[in-house]
Amino acid sequence: QVQLVESGGGLVQPGGSLRLSCAASGIFFSLNNMAWYRQAPGKQRELVATIFSGGSTNYADSVKGRFTISRDNAKSTAFLQMNSLKPEDTAVYYCKAARAGQSYWGQGTQVTVSS
Repeated sequence: QVQLVESGGGLVQPGGSLRLSCAASGIFFSLNNMAWYRQAPGKQRELVATIFSGGSTNYADSVKGRFTISRDNAKSTAFLQMNSLKPEDTAVYYCKAARAGQSYWGQGTQVTVSS
């Protein structure tokens, strides 16, 4: 049974920081590419950041320089460090594991940036 469980979301003021975690089970974590997506109300889900099995990373232009994706293969966990948060970062954040044409999604965690 594959499970991806996100945590770390919440309410934060503009300029603040949050660290999201995605704990995986039931997959060979180190062989999977891990990604964070987000979906704001009324908008399509968008790719935020990817960390490949080899460790390289990609970011959406809107979060470059503010967000950092990382992974701990020993703990089967991916992270998204979010700094300098803006109201437009408000969304449900989802993690995704992908390998060889198969992908799995977590249930999402809400991030709200508001004063």
